[in-house]
Amino acid sequence: MQITNVRLRKVDSGNRMKAVASVTFDNEFVVHDIKVIEKDGLFIAMPSKKTQNGEFKDIAHPINAETREKIQKAIIDEYNNTPDNNEEVKDEESEESAE
Repeated sequence: MQITNVRLRKVDSGNRMKAVASVTFDNEFVVHDIKVIEKDGLFIAMPSKKTQNGEFKDIAHPINAETREKIQKAIIDEYNNTPDNNEEVKDEESEESAE
């Protein structure tokens, strides 16, 4: 199984959540709402739902540590290579004024 696409949206949530990602596998299957969290470095949190007793359970998750690391590396690499939303707006404004 290959990761064929990572889409990332950085967020300014005012807390530890820094971005939300969607990962496509083999151009056939996508997992949305993977969160990028900052706490002693960056890590990912798989999509989850809150149970009746207040706990959170993953909706989708890797079965082994190797696959989790592969997904996390792809998302963190994309995070590190994606400009902040404010930078993207500035770049778009610069391009518009150049036209």
